[in-house]
Amino acid sequence: MITREIYSGETHQWFMFGRDPSKPEKIIDTNQYMIRTSKNALLMDPGGIEIFSAMLASVVKQVPIDQIHHVFASHQDPDIISSLGLWDTALSEAKLHAPWLWEGFIRHFGMENIEYAPIADEGGTIVLNGVEVRFIPAHYLHASGNYHVYDPKAKILMSGDVGAALEAPEAPLEVEDFEEHIPKMKGFHQRWMPSNKAKNDWIARVRELDIEMICPQHGRIFTGDNVGKFLNWLEALEVGVAVR
Repeated sequence: MITREIYSGETHQWFMFGRDPSKPEKIIDTNQYMIRTSKNALLMDPGGIEIFSAMLASVVKQVPIDQIHHVFASHQDPDIISSLGLWDTALSEAKLHAPWLWEGFIRHFGMENIEYAPIADEGGTIVLNGVEVRFIPAHYLHASGNYHVYDPKAKILMSGDVGAALEAPEAPLEVEDFEEHIPKMKGFHQRWMPSNKAKNDWIARVRELDIEMICPQHGRIFTGDNVGKFLNWLEALEVGVAVR
């Protein structure tokens, strides 16, 4: 599994984990993210049960396991959080920040030690050793209870399935040619995002944030001018389309 430091500041770092060449062939490729401060860590959309061993091995190279006090699940999909039962045995003291709507479903993955910290519909904020992290509502994109993670200091938005693309394991980690990247995103967004109103509400909300990097759960990261290009493209795209 590839590990990439995507931000390093005085107070904290961001890491991306993904492109696992040893994962089973029919398992969709996923990106996992982590914020690390001096004494704390937030693990975001830590992945499915099939990649847990590779993910754990990669994470502990960057942070002691006993410093992971927070886990985030943007929604309930198995590729995001079906590894919960295994993280539950690995983490001695942690909270899972996830939509209140999905608690009764997410607990089916196994949860005895980790504390469920439900996120209200309007979102929320946590502070990790002075680093503010915001949970931004993204309901119906594509889950009815759904959130993204925004770091105002790093100017990074971890955007879950928004911005997702279907890529080969050897693909670059960042979008280079936006026009060339569109075919990898279009069908996914049209089928999996059910509401144009929800999509446009999210775009209006995100445009108010200072963002230099959008990090989706599948595919490549958007940086620089490609952040604006992606928002413009998504705004013009009709979603909720069952492509035959």
